[in-house]
Amino acid sequence: MRFVYVMDPMDRVLPDKDTTFAFQRAAQRMGHQALHCQPRDVYVHDGDVWARVRPLKVSDTPPHATFEGPLDVRLADVECVLIRKDPPFDSEYLYITLMLEKLRGRTLVVNDPRGLRDANEKLYTLHFSRHMPRTLVSSDRDRIHRFVKEVGVGVVKPLDGAGGSGVMVVDPGDRNARSIVDYITHEGTRHAMAQEYLPAVRQGDKRVLLLEGQVLGAINRVPREDDVRSNIHAGGSVEACEVTAAERAVVAEMAPRLAVDGLFFVGLDFIGGKLTEVNVTSPTGIQELSRHAGRDVAEQVITWIERHVVDSRPPTGSLAPPS
Repeated sequence: MRFVYVMDPMDRVLPDKDTTFAFQRAAQRMGHQALHCQPRDVYVHDGDVWARVRPLKVSDTPPHATFEGPLDVRLADVECVLIRKDPPFDSEYLYITLMLEKLRGRTLVVNDPRGLRDANEKLYTLHFSRHMPRTLVSSDRDRIHRFVKEVGVGVVKPLDGAGGSGVMVVDPGDRNARSIVDYITHEGTRHAMAQEYLPAVRQGDKRVLLLEGQVLGAINRVPREDDVRSNIHAGGSVEACEVTAAERAVVAEMAPRLAVDGLFFVGLDFIGGKLTEVNVTSPTGIQELSRHAGRDVAEQVITWIERHVVDSRPPTGSLAPPS
């Protein structure tokens, strides 16, 4: 099978950490071909969506990525398109999802372009607000300060950040509090999310990875002593952990909504049992989970893609319905 990865340049990929690299390595080992492109390489010609791609081989030893010459492929002719571009979800990202929308019912796209548009990783969590810590979304700086005073200590973050970027603790007694809120809201012109600070974050921020609503496993990301952020890219260390019965109950409640929105590969973040984010654009953590689980979890994802592609093909001898 041919898999097209719409993603960042390969020289930004960390071979020992990136989930996309794990997918590419597992798929290659299972006999599939990787085709790499950046969002700028996707285009529509005569009403159909294409991409200028480069066949890719990956290796655990340098050079970690080697390419063949570029070629143009009609994306309806490949078996799967994986959208693995890191946030932010900007206007270019929006245009890509609108173009890839034309693949609906023709080629498997992970995750679904419409679902990616609808599921801002901060705001989508509000669909399950009863499982969240106390939360406010506002651009009003005075409202945010009042909220922080109500909860005692708050965490403020931009709605388009990723990897812990822009996440700041706000203490009403800190003279930097107003400056922090001014910065995150761009002087009150952009919405931000404010949440009560959960002291349990010192014990870790749990990432639970899901595939089609089923738990693949979890890792616990523990922040550095001198940082509030637990993200791996921000220096958080990774521990093995289990998914609790209460967390599995939250997953079961969320699964139908995730399925309707075509969000197949998802990372949920829990702090002290509270749901804080739903990561859908390019969830990470599969390499760390694989090391702790003693198996290549990425292979499970590739096997799921294989099965999905085979199940969606028309029976031998029949005609496919017109697209």
